[in-house]
Amino acid sequence: MRIAQIAPLFEAVPPKLYGGTERVVSSLTEELVAMGHDVTLFASGDSITSARLDAPWPRALRLDPDVRDWVATYAILTEHVRRRAHEFDVLHFHIDYWPNSVFSRQGTPFLTTLHGRLDLPEFAAVYRFFPAVPLVSISDNQRRPIPDLNWTATVHHGIPEKLLRPVPAEQSYFAFLGRISPEKGIERAIRIAQGAGVKLKVAAKVDNADRAYYEREVAPLLVGNDNVEFIGEISDAQKPEFLSGAKALLFPIDWPEPFGLVMIEAMACGCPVIAFRRGSVPEVMDDGVTGFVVETVEEAVAATRRLHEIDRANVRRVFERKWTARRMAQDYLDVYQNLIEAGRPQLRAVGD
Repeated sequence: MRIAQIAPLFEAVPPKLYGGTERVVSSLTEELVAMGHDVTLFASGDSITSARLDAPWPRALRLDPDVRDWVATYAILTEHVRRRAHEFDVLHFHIDYWPNSVFSRQGTPFLTTLHGRLDLPEFAAVYRFFPAVPLVSISDNQRRPIPDLNWTATVHHGIPEKLLRPVPAEQSYFAFLGRISPEKGIERAIRIAQGAGVKLKVAAKVDNADRAYYEREVAPLLVGNDNVEFIGEISDAQKPEFLSGAKALLFPIDWPEPFGLVMIEAMACGCPVIAFRRGSVPEVMDDGVTGFVVETVEEAVAATRRLHEIDRANVRRVFERKWTARRMAQDYLDVYQNLIEAGRPQLRAVGD
């Protein structure tokens, strides 16, 4: 099958450090190539892939200080893909609503995986404006704010089976991984670790948008606190040691998390997860098997005392059964095939 993967331009594919969507696009692209498909990846020029790379912009926007209007780069990306659309059997977008208008007016089947939250009113308006565009959710929970869209499937994320593995380590701390922001729950993670009397290691990115929150709310909690160690962003190569040495990954989110990639990264390393029951968490977690799903900080502290009940080797086995990139790629191939066989519907925007 001739497949185009169209990635965001904000990070390279795969990202050098933090970056959820681009990491998923990379995993999917590499697995499709390994399965024998002809894949072209549209992404920033500093991306690395075994597929054909077509780079409408030379480097990731986060690393390009000359870009002050990122919308201009997406206008270029969209038109660039349109000019090549006829070369593919299917176009798979990962850039939100950007393709809807242009690609509703051409003949190659296309679909979009939505990677973010959908509980903002403007999202409902723009997606409902294109009611026939095929959409894929990354969890069933993600659909809840706008259940009436043209959802064709839910495809849960996966990562390469051999990318992250358990390594020998003594578990001596809790881990917090990903991004520091109010909704990700770093303050609650600190309280959980303190309540359990266990050190917390924080490997996380601080976005410019969250810098003020970090300096106002989080940094004071770190000053003079020997119970918390702030490491900063880490690479995939550093994650096996970081997660294998953790008693558990703390995931005390307070928002409708669409998926939560760090949960399956922890599972790949055999690390249990203690997660708040928000968003996709009940879909991703097997409560009592891969960790514990809780409602409050107090419940999370109590769960830390039950970690001896979790078989870390079995956590890895669950990952291998449910959360690999091969499973994700096969799920998407089924979606592509169904879309192609159904024939492209006459897609029109509301009012056309």
